[in-house]
Amino acid sequence: QVQLVESGGGLVQAGGSLRLSCAASGRTASSYGMGYMGWFRQAPGKEREFLAGITWSGGSAYYANSVKSRFTISRDNAKNTVYLQMNSLKPEDTAVYYCASSFSRRLTSSAVVDYWGQGTQVTVPS
Repeated sequence: QVQLVESGGGLVQAGGSLRLSCAASGRTASSYGMGYMGWFRQAPGKEREFLAGITWSGGSAYYANSVKSRFTISRDNAKNTVYLQMNSLKPEDTAVYYCASSFSRRLTSSAVVDYWGQGTQVTVPS
């Protein structure tokens, strides 16, 4: 079992920045040098959307085109924590942001997620 706990969400003005954190515990793939971590978001009335992923082993990151220039994913293996730095936030970034993990499959959609965090709300007022 893997537990994922997000933090760092909140209210931020347009153009501002936030850093989300996701602490993983339990039986994590990082213990075996494998696996993927990532971030998704879900706005009201919309499907959950993939944002960014990273490998535990080599730290190779990849992004959805919609956020590539503004969001940065990183990880700290010693802390079993993944971060999402979000810059130049816009009202359309308002959503619940979810951390996700996959033991063996590259995170690109909800279909390959093994574990989800509980989500953290990010609100960017217009």
